[in-house]
Amino acid sequence: MTTSQERWFHRRGDLSQGTWQSVVDKNLPGWEYTGVRVAELSTGETAELAETGVERIVIPLAGTFDVTHHHGDAEEQTHLHGRPSVFDGPTDVLYLPTGFTAEITGQGRVAVAEAPTSEPKEWKYIAPESTPVELRGAGRSSRQVHNFGTPEALDAARLIVCEVITPGENWSSYPPHKHDEHVPGHESKLEEIYYFESAPSRDGGREDKADGAFGMFSTYSSPAGDIDINAMVQTGDIALVPYGYHGPAVAAPGYDLYYLNVMAGPDPERIWLINDDPAHGWVRDTWEGQAFDDRLPYENKKKG
Repeated sequence: MTTSQERWFHRRGDLSQGTWQSVVDKNLPGWEYTGVRVAELSTGETAELAETGVERIVIPLAGTFDVTHHHGDAEEQTHLHGRPSVFDGPTDVLYLPTGFTAEITGQGRVAVAEAPTSEPKEWKYIAPESTPVELRGAGRSSRQVHNFGTPEALDAARLIVCEVITPGENWSSYPPHKHDEHVPGHESKLEEIYYFESAPSRDGGREDKADGAFGMFSTYSSPAGDIDINAMVQTGDIALVPYGYHGPAVAAPGYDLYYLNVMAGPDPERIWLINDDPAHGWVRDTWEGQAFDDRLPYENKKKG
């Protein structure tokens, strides 16, 4: 019998397809509204995006890439300057609406966030300096959020995408919250993907221990469905949240934690509205008056 964790949590490489190290899409049982692809490319390799019925955001995780994108007879190439790692601040990204195909070349690790849609939009290059950077929480709940794919920053059809950096010993995706019911003005119904990376902390982490870098992640049941994930997460791991309260995501002492969030759903409005677990929502009140973690923000010195 497949456990909830086996169904909704996948180690690096478990979902490999051809060039792609991991692929989440509508072909995964029980999954409908979101997708993600991750590839590690060497010089001369190409990752293809052949399906036309999805919108996408191409996100350099580590490295530099060229994206050749096609719409009908039109072809253009966009250079993504990228960054050394996900812990080097925001990167430039490329939004490709439905109807586009593309090929990605370059060297490094790249992610592609996806959502099925037939609603046309304009393609857009987003430079690092155009990404809204949010410093969220306080104290040991301090984290850094890059909101390049949120409704305030991007005119997309369905996708809501951001990435979060949590320094060692800090908590994020906290208090635990959910968005699995459509309650206008109060809560959105959104599937969510977490793609994780971890590395030795900038404030004294040991580079020779990089292979062991990890964090922790939890998801648990809500009235919308039963789910139970309690996992040690490392670079390349993926957690799927079809419903349920999710959080915390905790960076272990000595290691920083990164995750890419990909969200989309069936609601008529593209908006992120959440409800905290009533048992833990009070924690937000304790942040008032606490100092923000002075290790943040992490910045990208390799600007486009």
